[in-house]
Amino acid sequence: MSLPYQSYLFVPADNAKLLEKAHQRGADALILDLEDAVLPAGKPQARRGLPAPIDRLHGLGVPVLVRINSGWRDAVADLEAAVRPGVAALVVPKAEDAGALRVLSAMIAEWEAERGLTPGAIGLVALIESPLGLERLTDIAAVPRVAALALGSEDFALTLGVEPTEALLALPCRQIALAAAAHGLAAIGLPGSLAEFRDLDAYRAMVAQARAVGMTGALCIHPAQLPVVRDVFAPSAADVAWAGRVVAAWDEAQATGRGAVQVDGRMVDRPVAERAKAILARSAPTA
Repeated sequence: MSLPYQSYLFVPADNAKLLEKAHQRGADALILDLEDAVLPAGKPQARRGLPAPIDRLHGLGVPVLVRINSGWRDAVADLEAAVRPGVAALVVPKAEDAGALRVLSAMIAEWEAERGLTPGAIGLVALIESPLGLERLTDIAAVPRVAALALGSEDFALTLGVEPTEALLALPCRQIALAAAAHGLAAIGLPGSLAEFRDLDAYRAMVAQARAVGMTGALCIHPAQLPVVRDVFAPSAADVAWAGRVVAAWDEAQATGRGAVQVDGRMVDRPVAERAKAILARSAPTA
């Protein structure tokens, strides 16, 4: 299982006004947030109110994720509210222990069975927010229900007592991208602060760096960030044109029994052809 989205917009699970218009913002997927965006006293009410926006957004065809809390009592209460039709995945904060993720997965499986959901229908997004979580990436990525690895930039920096800058977060991005690719998962996150939404040129540079190291999507906290993420992660017209030439030349080479061919003065073999095919697949309009 992997998540095919590029832009993920956080929406407070207890903010009816924002929830009402969230589907109009243009995000590939929405994350209804029961954790940081909701005060402790408001969490019970947020859980009780969760089914209505999930059902409405699902009816509109909007992919929905829910970020749960990290403490076990809150997490179990969150699961009971969030495991339902229309939820694509649960975002698990402070992911550090593959065993804990397996316990969560077993709980989810029970609710899936009780509520008529396909087994394994709801994935997990492991939010890496500490050096310990980063150290255990391989074990975390191997948990069957995990569909994505994500970097929690702000909390990761907080554990080290520093700012969420490129100097700190470039390496975690690379490690997450590599671990995700090794296990066929999505890799979500940026080498910097998610709070940057006014200087969109700086934000664009940060998103471009994430894509360059293999990240497949970004967490967003403001609608202004969404067009930037969409633009950066989408193949450019030049990329698509190049990919079309490569695939055409490769197909012709294969038909004539050749294992390599030149395109635009460069050699093309199978890995290059497969990358070109992936670009064309990403550029194809979705139904």
